Amino acid sequence: QVQLVESGGGLVRPGGSLRLSCVASGSIFSINAMAWYRQAPGKQRELVASITNGGNTNYANSVKGRFTISRDNANTVYMHMNSLKPEDTAVYYCNAITLKAVDYWGQGTQVTVSS
Repeated sequence: QVQLVESGGGLVRPGGSLRLSCVASGSIFSINAMAWYRQAPGKQRELVASITNGGNTNYANSVKGRFTISRDNANTVYMHMNSLKPEDTAVYYCNAITLKAVDYWGQGTQVTVSS
């Protein structure tokens, strides 16, 4: 079992920045990759960015050049979000996928971009 706890969401003006954090606990040795997803009201959950144990990253086209995903150790992943837009408003979820392709999810953190 893997537990994920996100933090760092909040209200920010357009053009502002936020940093999301996700701390994993439990069977962290089994994690193969971590990612951030988001879900806006009335929309499906979508992948925002992912990072593998080897450091390979992948980004949604809508956030390329503005968001950066990183890991500083085996159990913490960050997402630095710059130049935020109102359309980035969503609940952001941390995801971990294990070597056996089991998904774990955090509880989500709200990001609201509004003037």
